[in-house]
Amino acid sequence: MSEPSPRIEQAIAVATKAHEGQLRKTGEPYIIHPLAVMKLLQEWNMDEDTVIAGILHDTVEDTDLTLKEIEDQFGKDVAFLVNGVTKLGKARKGMRDLDEYLPETSDNLLKLLIATGQDIRVLIIKLADRLHNLRTLGALPPEKQKKIARESLEVFAPLADRLQMGRVRVEIEETSFMYVNPKRYEELKKLTADRLKKADKKLKAAQEAVEQALKKEHIKYKCDGRVKSIYSLHKKLAKYNQNIDRIYDIIALRFIVEDTTTCYLVLGIIHSLFHPMDGRVKDYIAMPKQNGYQSLHTTVITNDKQIVEFQIRTNEMHDYAERGLAATFFYNEQKLTSAYTEGRINKLPSNLLWIKELQESATKLTAGEKIDEKKLKLNLFADKIFVYTPKGDIIDLPKGSMPLDFAYRLHSEIGAACTGAIVNGKMVDLKTKLQQGDVVEIITQKNSKPNPGWLDKVFSKHARHKLVSQLRALLPDFTPKPSEDVTKRDKKSPQEKQTEAKKASAATSAAEVKAEKTEKKSKK
Repeated sequence: MSEPSPRIEQAIAVATKAHEGQLRKTGEPYIIHPLAVMKLLQEWNMDEDTVIAGILHDTVEDTDLTLKEIEDQFGKDVAFLVNGVTKLGKARKGMRDLDEYLPETSDNLLKLLIATGQDIRVLIIKLADRLHNLRTLGALPPEKQKKIARESLEVFAPLADRLQMGRVRVEIEETSFMYVNPKRYEELKKLTADRLKKADKKLKAAQEAVEQALKKEHIKYKCDGRVKSIYSLHKKLAKYNQNIDRIYDIIALRFIVEDTTTCYLVLGIIHSLFHPMDGRVKDYIAMPKQNGYQSLHTTVITNDKQIVEFQIRTNEMHDYAERGLAATFFYNEQKLTSAYTEGRINKLPSNLLWIKELQESATKLTAGEKIDEKKLKLNLFADKIFVYTPKGDIIDLPKGSMPLDFAYRLHSEIGAACTGAIVNGKMVDLKTKLQQGDVVEIITQKNSKPNPGWLDKVFSKHARHKLVSQLRALLPDFTPKPSEDVTKRDKKSPQEKQTEAKKASAATSAAEVKAEKTEKKSKK
């Protein structure tokens, strides 16, 4: 690793002084943690401002250092990133074990972190922070270990997956699962080892057959094996009723080639050698996953009856699969442009153009060029707000929602029996628009019933649908206006649907990425 720049050396000195006297649970000086976060960010080839923010990420919350002082010494960008990481901490602060909340809370916590993080670099710093904390989890009491590991499994591993940081996701899942369910972890580890031992010779024979065919066609390639992670196997076994014989990708053979055209050529060669299984060919190059992942997958039955999965991709696709959106900071603009024009990365469909914009912005930032920071935001939950129940559950609602939307989101019976709402400790009108981070309590009365006047007090399609259905059941003469009757809204002609689809696609391509700012105070 190269020598740190003067700015990074200055950040290390500032953080060391700020954290002076603080110790980690391991007994080590606290500065060990921010320095470990720094090393991870450098390994991921992040830009200098992100590395500096990683060094300083705990200073505002845990020391006397202020954002103003950080801005004065390191600039607005670093202060913005440190503030973003601090806000992420506040969004989660005071939360108990996720077992104590509604099932959707863990998924909504993930969405909240993405919406609060605003800038992808904030989320990448947070992943580096969490990864190092997991690596040193052994120093904590067992109860705390399980709580952090559970949250990591349910929130931070999916966050890494959203950012397509496969290597980070697997390490978070493996380490966390080992603490959450150590007995199951060891069982599956042994089961995987036994399976690999039995299949070893047949897998090598399949690999050699493909390699010989590629050499014959003068195709340059690299080959390696990918063993399914323990936690991924655990989830898949649950899906297939614990029948391991139905899981065909415990190990996959991965071939990395020069360009997209060669990917398809290799797929054809593999299918000429072995029998492809029905429905097991997946073209993620033509149709990338929602996080931008590109690869060809095929599962075949070899001549000696071994079922094998093959993955075929280019070097650039592989780099993206391993390091995800963090990999975009590694490419300069020329590298990225040539990767697209030479077919080493396939063009993304219109609904994923935000990823390409993000990639291009990241390369400019790495080169020291000025960028529009809006382009570094994740276009995932810009149209949502996240509010809390009094118990701390996180509920996601469309932006523009009111208390009745919240009530019907909890349960249609709670909505029907609603007589009032308390937001952040104060009684409010039912037409009050809810804001990000509000704590909402619904007042109900046993014999209360909905009335047609409520149609002006709901915003979400879900609440309107439930309300219209209830009013029809209660009032035989009730007829909603066409604009109010969401139960009939989807009955459109094919032409109307096609026009709407085109408009939606155009809007997705043209829209600037927006994200909510969370002002919720942490609950003690």
